[in-house]
Parts: sequence; structure tokens; C-alpha cells
Amino acid sequence: MRDELLAHTARPLDDQVRRRLRQWPQQPPGATRSQRQAGTWLRARPGAANFPGQPFIKLPGSSAFRTIPDGLWLHFSPDPDDRYVDILCIEACGSVQNLQDKRSRFAPSTSSLLVVCPLRWMLEPAEPTDPTPRWHLIGLLREEPTEPLVLPVRDVRVLYGLKQRHYQSVARGQVLQPHEYFCPIEALTAERGQEDPALAALIGRASAAANFMVPA
Repeated sequence: MRDELLAHTARPLDDQVRRRLRQWPQQPPGATRSQRQAGTWLRARPGAANFPGQPFIKLPGSSAFRTIPDGLWLHFSPDPDDRYVDILCIEACGSVQNLQDKRSRFAPSTSSLLVVCPLRWMLEPAEPTDPTPRWHLIGLLREEPTEPLVLPVRDVRVLYGLKQRHYQSVARGQVLQPHEYFCPIEALTAERGQEDPALAALIGRASAAANFMVPA
């Protein structure tokens, strides 16, 4: 009963975050083009409300268990002969239990994560003002696809949005994994939050190029 109550109270927060994330651009705010990430960024989640067939994350060999973040941005390899995807996930956490559950999904593992891009998603345009289908923007496919695109994840970064009291607790007492980043939930629910310089700077550090003294 307690778990059901927590899930019920978290939904409005998740919905509010997703509504704001739909306003974010195809390239995450703060993400810059570099030799480490020279391919194409696309927003995978959240898509248009009630649009089925959005990309998801899974483990190899598993069809029943999927990870569906509140926000998911995909950076596709620029080389059709070396296919991979980097992912930036955004998770809104309304409780400590919710945070612990979501952190466990992205814990380091010996298995590679996979991103599945459904066929319908690839055939649709990324922007309502541009009819170019996503598969053409991705750049890995030489002709129109007829089946989903499944790619191994090269690099994963996760941004967790927390309520203020949880954020302060984590900031004081937690040692984070290298792929984890945290912000107050207000940064994700704010109108035009994608224009916040502090949030853009945080996401800029959450990149495959940020580990180098002089990023190439």
C-alpha cells in the first residue's frame, strides 16, 4: 500500500518534468560538439504526448525488462562502420526510495546496455517544422530502415532531479558514481529551464569529453 501511495504521488512530478523536457532542444543544453562526440544528438524521450514506440534501454537478451527514463537524449556515432550511442538520461525522483530504485538501473555492470530505436520513431520527423525523418538525421543508415535500430551504449550519464530536502542530503553525505549528476527538481520543472546557465554547465560536464584536461 505504501509503495502504491508513493507511486501515485510521484506521477504528477514526473508528468510536470516531462512537459518541461519536451520544450528542450534536440541537443541537450550545454552539450557541445567535439571529436569525442561528433555525431548527431536527438531527443528520444519524452516525445509527443501519447506517441507510442519511443526509444528505450534494455539489457542484451532481455525482452521483458526495459528502462524508460523521464528524459533520454541519444548521441549517435558519426561512423556507419562503428555503430554506438551515448546516452544522457534525466530522472525525476520524488522520494529516496524512488532515487535508490532508479540509481540501481544504471549501476555499473559487466553487461552493455542497449538502446532500441523503434521503426516508427525513426520514420517520424524530429521537429514538426522539418519533415526530415530521424533516420536520415542519425546518419548511420544508408537507406530507409525496415526494422528497429539496436545500438550498444558506449557512454552513459544520468542527471537526477531531487526535491530540495533530498538534494541537500545527497550533497552532504553521498559519494556519487562517475556517471551520476544531481540537481534540484526545480531546475527541471522551471519554465525555460533549458536556458539556465547553471544547468547547461552541469550537463556540459556530463559528457564524454569532460574527463580530459583539454577536450579535443
